[in-house]
Amino acid sequence: MIIHGFTRILYFFAVLISLSLTVVLLPKPGFAEPSNSATPALRTFNIPAGFLYEALIQFSQQAGIKLAIDPLKLQGKVTVGLIGDFEIQPGLDQLLAGSGLRVVQQGDSFTLTEVPGSPADPVVTTLPSIQITASNTNRYAAVSTTTATKTNTLLRDVPQAISVITNELIKDQSIRSLGDAIRYVPGVGVSQGEGNRDALVFRGNRSTGDFFIDGIRDDAEFYRDLYNIDRIEVLKGANGMIFGRGGSGGVVNRVSKQANWDPVREFTFQGGSFNQKRMTADVGYVINDVAAVRLNAVYEDAGSFRDGVSMERLGVSPTVTIKPTHRTRIVANMERFHDDRTADRGIPSLLGRPVNVHESQFFGDPRRSHANIDVLSFNSLIEHKFDSGVTLQNRTNYATYDKFYQNIFANSQVIPGLDLLSLGAYNNATSRENVFNQTNLLYSLNTGPILHTLMAGIEVGRQETHNRRRNGFFNNDQAQVNLRVPLSNSITNAPIDYLTRDTDAHNRSVVNVTSLYIQDQIELLPQLQLIAGVRYDMFQVDFQQRNAEKAHLKTNDGLIAPRFGVIYKPIETISFYASYSQAYVPRAGDQLTGITVTTAVLKPEKFTTLETGVKWDIRPDLALTGAVFQLDRTNAITADPNDSSRTFLSKGQRTEGVEVSLSGQLTSDWNVMGGYAYQIGEFTSDIQGIAKKGATVGELPRHTFSVWNRYDFTPRLGAAFGVIYRGDMFASADNTVRIPDFTRVDAALFAKLTSRVRAQLNIENLFDANYFASVHNNNNITPGSPIAIRATLIANF
Repeated sequence: MIIHGFTRILYFFAVLISLSLTVVLLPKPGFAEPSNSATPALRTFNIPAGFLYEALIQFSQQAGIKLAIDPLKLQGKVTVGLIGDFEIQPGLDQLLAGSGLRVVQQGDSFTLTEVPGSPADPVVTTLPSIQITASNTNRYAAVSTTTATKTNTLLRDVPQAISVITNELIKDQSIRSLGDAIRYVPGVGVSQGEGNRDALVFRGNRSTGDFFIDGIRDDAEFYRDLYNIDRIEVLKGANGMIFGRGGSGGVVNRVSKQANWDPVREFTFQGGSFNQKRMTADVGYVINDVAAVRLNAVYEDAGSFRDGVSMERLGVSPTVTIKPTHRTRIVANMERFHDDRTADRGIPSLLGRPVNVHESQFFGDPRRSHANIDVLSFNSLIEHKFDSGVTLQNRTNYATYDKFYQNIFANSQVIPGLDLLSLGAYNNATSRENVFNQTNLLYSLNTGPILHTLMAGIEVGRQETHNRRRNGFFNNDQAQVNLRVPLSNSITNAPIDYLTRDTDAHNRSVVNVTSLYIQDQIELLPQLQLIAGVRYDMFQVDFQQRNAEKAHLKTNDGLIAPRFGVIYKPIETISFYASYSQAYVPRAGDQLTGITVTTAVLKPEKFTTLETGVKWDIRPDLALTGAVFQLDRTNAITADPNDSSRTFLSKGQRTEGVEVSLSGQLTSDWNVMGGYAYQIGEFTSDIQGIAKKGATVGELPRHTFSVWNRYDFTPRLGAAFGVIYRGDMFASADNTVRIPDFTRVDAALFAKLTSRVRAQLNIENLFDANYFASVHNNNNITPGSPIAIRATLIANF
């Protein structure tokens, strides 16, 4: 159990200070830092095997140099990559080994030339050049991703809409949760999650399970913190080929911070509105040229603008990286995380709108509504690059989750004229054990003039879940599952008994999955690329009901998820693409904790995405993307708009839309991230008792727009300004409650006080707009926060 009070804060400070002093006093290895100006500086490189052109782009960015290259002269050339610490010239020499090319330094720039006497050309020539510049001020533009293809691929060469939330953006916006992180991502919305878990809406499809960390499923219902996360990658559309089960309307992959050969000692101290206090530590140390360690930690204690609502969390995540050779890398990580908070289901509706009450008013009883979770996870990565150019990767994840939540909440609309509503109550206990192992083989080769980047893999996993729900009965009366209260006095002190009814969940489920997948990224011409892949999932579910029904169901599904894409590049910096992909979501894990399970219900959902778009790297540090898509979902489970414990099967729904996004540098001092999405979603068949064919999908605004700007007036002083607009939307499938549109303005100030200390002030909802941040159904609507201020002090030692 987490320790409360001021004593815990003092203890945490003492641990951080002791750790800081220990790290500062440790001897520093000489190889990592130049001892004088005459000693060439070593830099750490992590460039995988692949196309030489892409490797040179990554080298220029990681080394911070200007490198002039000609893409046409690099056609068909591959490299074994570069892993480890190198000076610039030796690193380039190794990267170019066997290519018939070399690099010549000309002032501050480097130019690619052919080696004299090479078979390509015996004459020394300087090739026509394209200048690629790595910029230290580029805060918001990412260049490549491994999430979308499991290979290191330029974003413009991925035939799919992707938004990357960089570490700099996480810091600038003072992001603490996934809900905060995606506010500026087009095409993705935030759902309430019944006040106890992350829930996102990808292109009209709500999900509580499509969360991954370093490409491995992180399948549990809780609020994730970002203290140990380097960046967040949001992929939109079906992603079954890469992620298997799930990856339906989209996925969120968090890329964790890892130990490397760049020592870091950063501490943050934050305080703000509603008694919010937060401290984080990020400490990395280089042991020698073989091993490095890193520790991330967080402690937060915060209140809320909502009456009686609070939160406390604590997390620790150590990581070690070992490089026994320059071709082998081993990363081991663990995390211990605890989150304890009030489960807040928000406010009900009245006459088709959120009821008009003060934003702080709680419905139910905050003292008896709480959610807590303990997470323990162990992760490992083993990667080896063979001389032949083959790369072998193996990832393993073992995690346990122990969660309990209990809530007393509004479960009816307010009765017009009487100003009365009903309260309901239940609690839910879930324990889960996950084991996933993933092995990937990557290889780049040429077949004549055609270049291939092959990826093949196998994934095996087991997930065991125990879940029990107890329904609340008021006033010691087992017939009273609802309690009527007046709108003016919405908090109850009535006694409540919690019992498992015959129809309540009391389940054990075991899921076993074996997956085989293969993908080929094909460069037919410098202007034309193809990507083709397919995944086969053998998905077995053993489900036991331990309530009165005593059901025992088993399923064995063989699921095939294909993916095809074509990319046309009239010039190197512009890509036009089209893609087709599928994904399946078998009933497993959290989907089996709140529904009445039958053989029909266990049939997987199917998601199919058609997408076309354009990606334009206006400059290496500024990217514009646009996409048009159609996403079809069949055999979908739809929740009752007024009772989340009841669900219905529908034949399907369709979402169509357009997305546009911009990220990167407009000028050397002006960074921006934002986008616009236009989406229409409707049900393609009747849902008995809920909706007619053609009804609008819930939680899907037609228009969303957001933009975040940071401008640095001087190297020591900067400011940011952000605008979020969300159009009106329906709370659920029956289209009876409409959530109004809103515009919210955020702002921030940044100041570098000394070379080691900087300060930051974030203001959320600058003009104190009245709005509703998220919903779960017609009766669970979360008001948005009034103006809130957070001040942060960041110290580097």
